[in-house]
Amino acid sequence: HAHLDGEEFDQDREAVLERARACGVAQVGNVFLGPQDFAARRQYFEAHPQVFFLLGIHPCHGQDCTPQALEAMRRAFAEDPRLKAVGEIGLDFYWDDCPREVQYEAFTTQLHLAREVGRPVVIHCREAEEETLMVLESQGFKDYPLLWHCFGKGPDLAARILGNGWHISVPGPVTYKANEELRQAVALIPADRLMLETDAPYLAPLPWRGKRNEPAFTVFTARAVAEARGQEPEEVWRVCGNNARRFFGL
Repeated sequence: HAHLDGEEFDQDREAVLERARACGVAQVGNVFLGPQDFAARRQYFEAHPQVFFLLGIHPCHGQDCTPQALEAMRRAFAEDPRLKAVGEIGLDFYWDDCPREVQYEAFTTQLHLAREVGRPVVIHCREAEEETLMVLESQGFKDYPLLWHCFGKGPDLAARILGNGWHISVPGPVTYKANEELRQAVALIPADRLMLETDAPYLAPLPWRGKRNEPAFTVFTARAVAEARGQEPEEVWRVCGNNARRFFGL
């Protein structure tokens, strides 16, 4: 899970992808935050078949979830086999960029789209855990292929997510000293439901905290996850890669 189409990578996108490959990252899921971004920037990855695509309207941009945008997304999923999931979609009550009622509408509408196009869902949730769970459970998404992106909470939320049959993706902050509760949760996730991510350019792991994140840095996240689980990093790397391939149909 990365946003390599962003302007943060305009100067060295090719080098970033090469570093990812050199560090053992075989595939990268690039997340496009709306159909306009997808149409304008998909071409950045024409020569990089190792990059697959996710497409969704972020909750902070819920007002962009118009009938025209949904139709463009529907058409994109029908035409482009590299589009593997609807996301990141969900609720974000940390920022005030979009009214909550508009976020709810955009979220549920895109959940229906995911069912329609037969793709997994990737969730963005910030300061809205109970509300996000309520929407998903009320919409009948228990046991639907769903990935909780950028998980940053403790064992209780992890248990709720896992109890619904969903997957959990762990980002760089698992390396931060203060995130002991997150490491406790990571230790409890079944091996077949665990994934790793960067959310590049955001949430860089130690020792890169505060810098631009990139997919190559997943190795630092894998090391911290392995330590929390009492496993070897190579085992975590292999298992999480296999889980991602299976989940996204790669």
